[in-house]
Amino acid sequence: MYKFEPLLKQTLWGGDKIIPFKHLNTHQECVGESWEISGVKDNETVVANGKHKGLTLNELVQTEKDLLVGKENYQRFGNEFPLLIKFIDARQDLSIQVHPTDEVAHRQGKGHGKTEMWYVMDSAPEAKLYNGLKRQITPELYKQMVADDTICDALAQYPVKEGDCFFIPAGRIHSIGAGCFLTEIQQTSDVTYRIYDFKRKDKDGNYRQLHTHEASEAIDYAVLDNYRTEYTPQKNEGQQLVDCPYFTTAVYDLTEPMTIDYNELDSFVILIAVKGEGTLTVDGEETTFQTGDTILLPATTAEVKVNGSVKFLETFV
Repeated sequence: MYKFEPLLKQTLWGGDKIIPFKHLNTHQECVGESWEISGVKDNETVVANGKHKGLTLNELVQTEKDLLVGKENYQRFGNEFPLLIKFIDARQDLSIQVHPTDEVAHRQGKGHGKTEMWYVMDSAPEAKLYNGLKRQITPELYKQMVADDTICDALAQYPVKEGDCFFIPAGRIHSIGAGCFLTEIQQTSDVTYRIYDFKRKDKDGNYRQLHTHEASEAIDYAVLDNYRTEYTPQKNEGQQLVDCPYFTTAVYDLTEPMTIDYNELDSFVILIAVKGEGTLTVDGEETTFQTGDTILLPATTAEVKVNGSVKFLETFV
């Protein structure tokens, strides 16, 4: 079991929830993100426990190879860890954004594209977010709506509460709104195209850069009836939320002991505690598992025993 030192990101829009959520003994203001597990260049998380303490995530992959990530994953991704895990606390609205697909990113000279998902935690009562188009627009109309400050009129907006889930495939316009507190699971990529930033200025009085042209090539202009992931919460069993080529994610809400069998899984597993407290036992090693913890289980893990009253996300590739 691997734990990592979180990378705390102070942002203009960040809030005050992440540090107490993670039980950290530090004082920082406006923490918008905690990068829990990251192999992004120059933003790699560092192992916090065990014999590999002090290694970056990518150094850990290079050392353990398929024993860490699984045979197929190692063939597919090599020494690059494929997922990036974050907690995000938005005190203000984030910009309207889109991420490219792998194909578009490569065509534009970038690395990987970015498909992601959000799992909403204890957010403000008025919290909302944008996800997807609610009306048909063309690339030309999109550029016009950005220019005349009406692009939000074309976006589907959702009030959110704890337990809500949204899948954001590459190409889908989205934005996290003020008051949202959530877990983000995504491809290892930091390619973001900013579409609209509400005409806000930075501390130097400048507008932040927009990527109108790049975004127009990346947007999926399809319109769906519903962009929320619908599921019925259940106790004491795993519920799949997302199954896509980049990750599979389930939620567990346990009040009883459970043993999860990974014998047939050729992948690492990441467990993210979003509420409650318990313990994890793997190969006779027991560790606490409480709100705000993120733990990486290597692909060699046969099973994990979970005790306590704890709600957590499970994700793997």
